[in-house]
Amino acid sequence: MQIRTMKLMLAVLGAMSMVLTGCPDGGREDLACTATTDCLEGEICHPSAKVCVQTCTTGGDCPESAKTCEAIGGGNTQMICKCSTDALCQRDERVADASTLVCNTASKVCAPPGTTPTPTTCQGTSQSTCSYGQFCSGTTCAAAPVAEATCENFSNNRPAWSPSTSNGPVIYSVERTGYQVNSSFCQAGAPDAFLVRVRAYRTDADWPSTRAGLSGFFYVNTGSQQFDIVNQGLLVPNTGYNRNTSNLKDAEFNVYLCRPSNSQTIQTGFYFTGGNPVCSQLSR
Repeated sequence: MQIRTMKLMLAVLGAMSMVLTGCPDGGREDLACTATTDCLEGEICHPSAKVCVQTCTTGGDCPESAKTCEAIGGGNTQMICKCSTDALCQRDERVADASTLVCNTASKVCAPPGTTPTPTTCQGTSQSTCSYGQFCSGTTCAAAPVAEATCENFSNNRPAWSPSTSNGPVIYSVERTGYQVNSSFCQAGAPDAFLVRVRAYRTDADWPSTRAGLSGFFYVNTGSQQFDIVNQGLLVPNTGYNRNTSNLKDAEFNVYLCRPSNSQTIQTGFYFTGGNPVCSQLSR
């Protein structure tokens, strides 16, 4: 009886050994996925690269192969582990053979070579032929800017926005156009002004013909204080609002932001109701 029992145990152990040696680190041949249900616990299926990526809260949650914890981007604030080099990706222990993995330049995740999506071509600026949440950058569609989770302007009451479910105006450009010392727009205590141009498109309707029809456009400072740009008079008089005459869904807004004397930089936060929150660091 003891001999038969011992033989049975050895047979079971042998079968277990074959199973374990047949399962690589992480138990899979590759990282490909079509949905998060294809991935392991603690992972999601990356929306564009279509590989399983590890979720995180801080960089300490990430493996050596992808050490940086950042939002996916393009309006998606889910935090994932991002890579920096091909060499580190090739240490990924989630697959049997990581020797061919590369750090995807578009999404910054470890993936097989050749998985970078082909950019959609476009002409002009604004949305052009790009999807909602993208804009025409040069001759290809690119994701519109979205404030990172670390942006202090939106540390409280961050607007919810997703390119797949939202439909508000999309800000695609924020730039400094000038700096005025002792500006006529400002008062003592904050006499200088940064002049900032914000460009945005909308898909639900044309922009109104005059600034009187504008609403739902906000500036947020680094203290998370929110200002209604139109109702609080932050548009530059006369030239503050310009609708594109050849594309009535595209417009630019010239805003003045008063600052203390001789200010060198400003960190801005802008958004439209239902649209993408954008942070920008601007210098004189």
